[in-house]
Amino acid sequence: MANLLDIRRRIRSVKNTQQITKAMKMVSAAKLKRAQDRVVAARPYAAKMTQVLGRLAARIGDALHDPLLDERGDRRYLLVLITADKGLAGAFNANLIKAAQTFLRERADKEVQLLAIGRKGRDFFRRRQIEIVGEYVGLTGKGRIEHAEALEVARDIMRRFTEDESLDKVFIIYNEFKSVLQQRVVVEQLLPVPRVETGAQQAVEYIYEQPPAEIFGRLLPRYIETQVFRALLESVASEHGARMTAMDSATKNAGELIDNLTLTMNRIRQAAITKEIIEVVSGAAAL
Repeated sequence: MANLLDIRRRIRSVKNTQQITKAMKMVSAAKLKRAQDRVVAARPYAAKMTQVLGRLAARIGDALHDPLLDERGDRRYLLVLITADKGLAGAFNANLIKAAQTFLRERADKEVQLLAIGRKGRDFFRRRQIEIVGEYVGLTGKGRIEHAEALEVARDIMRRFTEDESLDKVFIIYNEFKSVLQQRVVVEQLLPVPRVETGAQQAVEYIYEQPPAEIFGRLLPRYIETQVFRALLESVASEHGARMTAMDSATKNAGELIDNLTLTMNRIRQAAITKEIIEVVSGAAAL
């Protein structure tokens, strides 16, 4: 009977866990819809910003110079890593950390500093020999990124790049939202802005009130802010999608485990009842 008590206790424990994972799945599903809508709304704006900058760059031509655009050396990097503040999201954080490790391993001869956005990435690399020059914890944990928060991060990145002339490049790693079941790890150069993205557009005749160079200088920081904001939105949506999928799998696995434990409990109980019947019948036959 002790075995039956243990199995019943374990079944109750698994059922409680199943209720928690089911509730977490529903919460993530509700947050995912809002995050997905914001991502879909932000993507056309970011694409249009890139297009406008490209046309302005083509109009300006070789006279185009800006601290956020001009190439430097290739020795010191700043890596911006966007992870989650919480776990229970499947391989969401593990894939990002693995991409960051690959980035560091492939550039072992470079001096790389880390700007961590999210508790998981910060905690992982804090235990490694990686210099963490800044951190933003609690930013993505709310499940919603405000534009003002993204501006703060983007301006911090641009300030570090413009004030420290020995800093050559800034890279960003985040998860791009594809679907609930699929997220793609993106590793891209943020600063200096690659000229192939801004100058490859064919020049189009527009009439500008201000000189194109002046407009370009004002729009370029907005472009960086938009890219950072979009990356944060993509990361939040990807996190909710990954957590929803992970909690759905956990709920199904808990159900299968409950069925197996229930079957085992019924077999043990049936065996105990059969043994008692045999003992009663044997005792009656002996009398």
